[in-house]
Amino acid sequence: MYSALLVVSEGASGAPVSPFEVNFGLFFWTWVVFIALYFLLKKYAWPAILTVTEEREQTIRRHLEEAEQAHAKATALLAEQQKLLGEARTQAQAVMAEAKAASEKERSIAVQKTRDEQEQLLARARREIAAEGEKARQELRREAVDLSLAAASKLIGERLGADADKKIVIDYLASLESPQ
Repeated sequence: MYSALLVVSEGASGAPVSPFEVNFGLFFWTWVVFIALYFLLKKYAWPAILTVTEEREQTIRRHLEEAEQAHAKATALLAEQQKLLGEARTQAQAVMAEAKAASEKERSIAVQKTRDEQEQLLARARREIAAEGEKARQELRREAVDLSLAAASKLIGERLGADADKKIVIDYLASLESPQ
C-alpha cells in the first residue's frame, strides 16, 4: 500500500519523491524567475533602497556629529559653570571676610566712642565737682568771714560791718591758705 501511495503522489504533482532527485524543469524556471527578479530589483528597487539607506546613514552621521557637538558644548558649559561657582564661592568668602572685618571695625569704633564719652562724662563730672567744691569753699570763706567778724565784734564789743573790715579779714584768710 505504501508503494501505491508513492506512485500516486509522484504522478500527481510531478515533483520528485526523494529530496536528492533533481527536476530540471523546476530548476530552469526557478533560475529564469530569479534572474528576471534580479534585474528588475537592480533596475527599480535597489537604487531607491540604496538612496534611502545612504540618506539614513547621512542623517545618522549628522545626528551623531550634532550629539558630539552638543556633548562638547555641555562639557564646556559644565566647566564654565564650575569655574563660575568657584569664583562665586571665593567672592562670597571675600565678602564675608570684609563684612566680618567691617563689623569688627565698627565694634571697636563703638567701644572707643563709648570710652571717649565715659571719659568726657567723667571729666565733666570732675570739673563740676571741682567747681562745686570751689563754690563751697567760697561760701565757707564768706561764712568764716561773717563768723569771724561776728566773733570779733562780740569780743571788741562793737559791730565791725564795714566793707573795709571784711576786706582785711578776707586778705588774712587768703594769706593763711596760700603756702609761703
